[in-house]
Amino acid sequence: MSAEIIQIAEFRARRNQTSEPQQQAAFAGYPEQPPRFHFWTGASGKRYVHTVYSLFDCPTLEDANYILVRRTDRSARAVLAIGRLANNCPSENLAEIRQHAAALGADEVHVHLLASSHVEAEAVEADLITAQFLNEPHSA
Repeated sequence: MSAEIIQIAEFRARRNQTSEPQQQAAFAGYPEQPPRFHFWTGASGKRYVHTVYSLFDCPTLEDANYILVRRTDRSARAVLAIGRLANNCPSENLAEIRQHAAALGADEVHVHLLASSHVEAEAVEADLITAQFLNEPHSA
């Protein structure tokens, strides 16, 4: 599992794209990071926040919904699979995600952790699957 410490001043400076050449040069070495959160919209119109992880940075997980994604460029995402973790062991869940992602060629895992029960997690999964694979793709 990995963590990232965000320095607020540094973040604001990068976001505001300061005009000072020295500071611009200092930030030029930072790789473009994908956003940490992404909202996916279900067929119901409800939006679900997901934490975005690279395939290798995804932590062990207990109960969660997930979307396996292939990034085609900075903004375009292709949904490859939508699922829900059901194993009782967090390390088995991580192994399942990584195996499934590797088989499909995914490079990101989007994890939704806010379902309050198994029944709600099933509903989230069905809502997202319906929106992504039966209707027009929706991402916000």
